[in-house]
Amino acid sequence: MPQVVVIADDLTGGNATGVQLRQSSFNCVSVLNFESLKKDRLPDCDCVIYPTDSRAVPEKEAYRRVYEACKALMSPEVKVYSKRIDSTLRGNIGAETDAMLDALGDDWTAIVVPSFPSSGRTVVGGYLMVNGVLLNKTDIAIDPKCPVKVSKVRTVLSGQTRKNISGIYADDLMHGKHALAEIIKGRVAGGDRIITVDAVTQEDLDLIADAVITSGIKCLAVDSGAFTGALARKAATPSRGGGTSRILVVVGSVHPLTAAQVDHLRLTQRTVDETVRTREFLESEARRESEIARVAQSIISRHDKFPVSTVIGDGLKPELRIDFKPYMQKSGKSLDELSHVINASFAEIAARIFEKEKSYRALYCCGGDITVAVCSRVKAQGIRLEDEVLPLAAYGTIAGGELDGVHIVTKGGSQGGPEALNECVNYLKKRLSV
Repeated sequence: MPQVVVIADDLTGGNATGVQLRQSSFNCVSVLNFESLKKDRLPDCDCVIYPTDSRAVPEKEAYRRVYEACKALMSPEVKVYSKRIDSTLRGNIGAETDAMLDALGDDWTAIVVPSFPSSGRTVVGGYLMVNGVLLNKTDIAIDPKCPVKVSKVRTVLSGQTRKNISGIYADDLMHGKHALAEIIKGRVAGGDRIITVDAVTQEDLDLIADAVITSGIKCLAVDSGAFTGALARKAATPSRGGGTSRILVVVGSVHPLTAAQVDHLRLTQRTVDETVRTREFLESEARRESEIARVAQSIISRHDKFPVSTVIGDGLKPELRIDFKPYMQKSGKSLDELSHVINASFAEIAARIFEKEKSYRALYCCGGDITVAVCSRVKAQGIRLEDEVLPLAAYGTIAGGELDGVHIVTKGGSQGGPEALNECVNYLKKRLSV
């Protein structure tokens, strides 16, 4: 049985949620007929998506379709239930939320988070914005089939649901997951069955997911895909996905933009992380070797926890950046020579990880110097360039040497927006799944 069940009001929306889950290595299948929802006919997958094609049908019919689908798919193995709704609140979102709550039981609560930050959908003060414009001021207000003439999420739901409903706003997200969890528990104890929540960024979605898990409530995710993705990453574990093909992220850059990209990756994906004490590479050969061994062994010993591992230099923290002058005076080496030592050390860590754990089949390198150092260490002839992931981020495979055929993405530390590193990792995941 699947761990994640998504009931969507249309096929394209359901598939969009499936793509979100697939980027976290979940194996997803869209089931297109009700007969296939029988437990002995369900395909083997982590996530099943069933579209009810109910957005524009009468409210009672939408309720029936969703209720019956939820009943058919309920199982003790399911860790996340999701009611996928339109990102602009079109359709029978209240009736369909009621249907899933009624099917699941009186001890379930719907957490409604329509935000999809990467698509320009955000909720502030309870109001849904589309690229910074109130929903009722967009073309959705004159949609020929399902117009939405108000922007407040709670107002749209209140006109359709029979359940008690309340809202949690941006102020409540400022004090961490434990405080938010207490607010959620208080609302549930007070009898609310539907709770709408503000969210502006991916970090907000991850915070809400963490708070829901911390609260211990039985949660039905109601959203357009991004919140379900965040909750599934934290509540379920892919059965295959990146099980035998792992990605190593190596970052030695000290650029502030790189720091933001690393933070975004760690908020968005489950990763095995190790921070490199970079100055150890310059103290002495013995201390350099000790640090290389420590970092490599730390990653290798935990490699099977998650499909992505990160080796990140501590220089991303300004207070830990190296003052090279004392080391130049002590060693008699130039700045370029010391930089070479550092790059070669990161390359040695990467090489040892790939040597010891053969499930690593992809590499992300931040910066040309580290890429060159890695290729030199593994005796590669070069990189077979195949695609542009995003501007100034190139994809290819290593040609020759010890890592021949390994997928690689290279990008400069100062390039791209906060989501660039995550986009590169997701690109590698897709390549590994081909």
